[in-house]
Amino acid sequence: MQVISKGMRATQLYLPNNPVYQRAVDNIRGAFRQVWQATDDLIFDIGETEMRWEDHAVYSQAQRNESIAWTLYKDGVRSLTFKPGVEDLEIVRFLAVLHQAKNLQADAPDDLLTLLWAEDFQFVNYTFRELASENAVPIERGETAPPIGGGGSGGETAGRGVDPSTIRRQVEEEAPPKREGLVSVDDFDTTLYFLDDKEIEYLHKEVEREYAQDLRRNVLAMLFDLLELQTYGTVRSELISILENFIPYLLGAGDFRSVAFILRESKVIQQRARELIPEHRQTLESLPLRLSQPDALSQLLQSLDEAAGHPSEEELSELFTELRAEALITLMGWLPKLSNERVRELVKTSAERLATTHAAEVLKALGSDDPAVQMEMVRLAGRLKLPGAPDGMGVLLERGDRELKLVVVEALTTIASPNAVRLLEKAIDDTDRDVRIAAVKFLGQRGARNAFPRIEAAVLGNKMKDADLTEKMTFFEAYGALAGTSGIAVLEKLLVPKTGILARKEDPETRACAAMALGKIRAPAARDVLQKVAQDKEPLVRNAVSRALREVGG
Repeated sequence: MQVISKGMRATQLYLPNNPVYQRAVDNIRGAFRQVWQATDDLIFDIGETEMRWEDHAVYSQAQRNESIAWTLYKDGVRSLTFKPGVEDLEIVRFLAVLHQAKNLQADAPDDLLTLLWAEDFQFVNYTFRELASENAVPIERGETAPPIGGGGSGGETAGRGVDPSTIRRQVEEEAPPKREGLVSVDDFDTTLYFLDDKEIEYLHKEVEREYAQDLRRNVLAMLFDLLELQTYGTVRSELISILENFIPYLLGAGDFRSVAFILRESKVIQQRARELIPEHRQTLESLPLRLSQPDALSQLLQSLDEAAGHPSEEELSELFTELRAEALITLMGWLPKLSNERVRELVKTSAERLATTHAAEVLKALGSDDPAVQMEMVRLAGRLKLPGAPDGMGVLLERGDRELKLVVVEALTTIASPNAVRLLEKAIDDTDRDVRIAAVKFLGQRGARNAFPRIEAAVLGNKMKDADLTEKMTFFEAYGALAGTSGIAVLEKLLVPKTGILARKEDPETRACAAMALGKIRAPAARDVLQKVAQDKEPLVRNAVSRALREVGG
């Protein structure tokens, strides 16, 4: 019965020479032949919404306008029998009769029973009931209507019926004359049947369902069916042209889900369509690429950001999922410009998807001439921890402005790959103070031994002479973390004041930094050195020693 239901829709939508139509009919015939292996006939009891075989519901459809059961039931058919051989010719004619009956007008001279009778089926039998008498109470034989006008004398005999025309004439004579200009219900033809509440509710639901249908999606599905099954080159060229011209219209109408549907189905057609010539295949492959081009995508993003009403997140997600790698640079450039938070999040998600799967596009975006694109791509690479991204960040770290270099260092510390650490080692000698501090702090915490010579040279040389306390502290703490116990002697010389008139004395800031560096070594020997100056007269040094002792556990 499910196969028959699907076949009925196919025979309504397609012509007999269409492969979809022919495949549906073949499926019905195959299903019947399987049934005839187990039984000699099929007898169904027909209800309003279901068909039963041997008290088992084998077909049910609550939507009456799509229900085979309701089409039969509403015109009085109460049982239906199929016999072997029906599948050869009569089943297609039977489905055609059902379709014709569904579309009959209320004032049509024919009904389903008349159409069935006219076909004179040999392998389809049915029983029906007269609708007017189905629920009537039977009148016992011999009963008569009472005479009009009372009394039996001079009137009708008890056993004789009353002529309806006599009753109508008598009522008209006894009724008072109608006033001129008065409107009466009798002047109008009233319907024979009135709708109950359930039927009215059903009509409302059906109207709502009809208006809620996505007609564009239905049309597109039919176009793709034809594109798959029709092998004629001219037909396919015309269908592909229709799809191409349809995309701008859908974008303008804000129907992004249908655009995504076109792009997805285009990929499916390339796999399933028979005898698809290279020209058609190339055109279908180019559809997603066109949407990913800078001009088209920029116009789309601007329209989304400026629109008063926005599509749902699901619709935009479906569309952005179909974007190609070429769209990454455009998406990165638009991220800082978008004011709508929902659109920005969707663009960011789409960019993350493209960046994860297309490393070459990431490097291309990092090499863009647009600083905004570079900035957003660096942040995205750091957020996703893309291991190949540092290959394109070296130039940015050398030539970029201060803000960009800080973002690069932050991304490199997040990625933390060997290439990222190598670039951070170079950042130790950067001209910008904040870049140096961020790089050195990460290298010290990570224990990057390759960075030790640069950090040692800065600590023991003159580079820290003009640095502020924060930068000095960062370099010294990194030195202590990387040097270990071998650096205790060097730091002791800087921390413990020398005796003698000619002995060189370090400034309080340098001594405080040396104390913090010893705190990072966390060894007994380092604690012993710190305890020597625990009561130093310089408050800055004394506070630094106190903090360092807490770190080493002293």
